[in-house]
Amino acid sequence: MGKQRKWLPWSVTPLRVLFVLLLLAGSASADLSTEEILKKADEARGNLKGVQWEVSVVSKEKERTTEMVFFVQARGFDVLATSLFPAKDKGNKILLVSGNMWFHKPGLSKPVPISQRQKLVGMASYGDIASTNYAADYEATHQRDENVADEPCHVYDLKGRSNKVTYDRITYWVSRERLVGVKAEYYTVSGKMLKKASMEYDQFVEVDGKRRPFISRIEIQDVLMTADSTTLQFDKTVLREIPDHVYNLNLLAR
Repeated sequence: MGKQRKWLPWSVTPLRVLFVLLLLAGSASADLSTEEILKKADEARGNLKGVQWEVSVVSKEKERTTEMVFFVQARGFDVLATSLFPAKDKGNKILLVSGNMWFHKPGLSKPVPISQRQKLVGMASYGDIASTNYAADYEATHQRDENVADEPCHVYDLKGRSNKVTYDRITYWVSRERLVGVKAEYYTVSGKMLKKASMEYDQFVEVDGKRRPFISRIEIQDVLMTADSTTLQFDKTVLREIPDHVYNLNLLAR
């Protein structure tokens, strides 16, 4: 009789090992920690050494449509947004520095402190037009993996570390391959869902010598009034150095 082949349990067979290695090789997030994955996702939302873009915010509520346009200059998580449209708001400025936000418009003697949570227009808050810092501002827990439109994603539960953040709690879907946030649900501390959003990345920037997707569109929907929505369209994104004086609060009124 020939020598009897000895089978190993499925959990340790060479076939199983090969399968796992191939699975891991197909995911850009395989060797990254949760914090590193969120940092990569933040980069696609403005967390860069210097970047500027224009964002159009269009709100549709019942039969009313409202549009606003901002020129945004971001460096890391410091952001200056200057209103371009409508004409009555032109020159208004929103400054975010070290998690604190101020509003200024021509004629005011000094900037006014505001919250990132305050409503901008429609379903959009002031914090929605700024860079995200989910990696540092939220305590993240990996919940599960699931597909969004056939794209494998990690699903994270994000809990705000302070009351300065735009949202108390977020369920956040991050693409395993592209390392960008593709979907989010926003909640109060008590667990009530406020709204949900989907994200698109049709722009590209070069980060550390690699071509990376950059946010191009966010669509926010009211969970109660399902016909109401607010769309943020990001265009004309350019990487450039942003000088220190842009984020100087004392110069905001000039």
